[in-house]
Amino acid sequence: MPVKPASPRSHPGCPELTHERYCDAQAKAEDARYRKYQRDPKINRRYGSRWRKIRAAYVAAHPLCEDCLEAGRYTPVQEVHHVLPIEHGGTHNFDNLQSLCKPCHSRQSALDDDRWRQQPRVYTY
Repeated sequence: MPVKPASPRSHPGCPELTHERYCDAQAKAEDARYRKYQRDPKINRRYGSRWRKIRAAYVAAHPLCEDCLEAGRYTPVQEVHHVLPIEHGGTHNFDNLQSLCKPCHSRQSALDDDRWRQQPRVYTY
């Protein structure tokens, strides 16, 4: 099957031809622009450089998925989970964090969504 030829990018004046929307240099700049101007400012404050340092320290101390480790599997950590979500009064302290692989984090997040979801109001007349 023929492959579509590379084409000019979305950024004006960029001489690169690629199969993506932006060349590598412009993709990095576009990601930075998104983080600065379009992403929710509350998320930027919550997960800024301080969080990245805390996360790196926690991953260094707990390099394996904690759920998989309990089941006897050795899986490297991919994500750090807040046991008590920040929105519900949780903190970035190590005792509120859990290192998880992607499948375990997805499962845990689904359980948390059910746990923290606001209960429907019941009106009695």
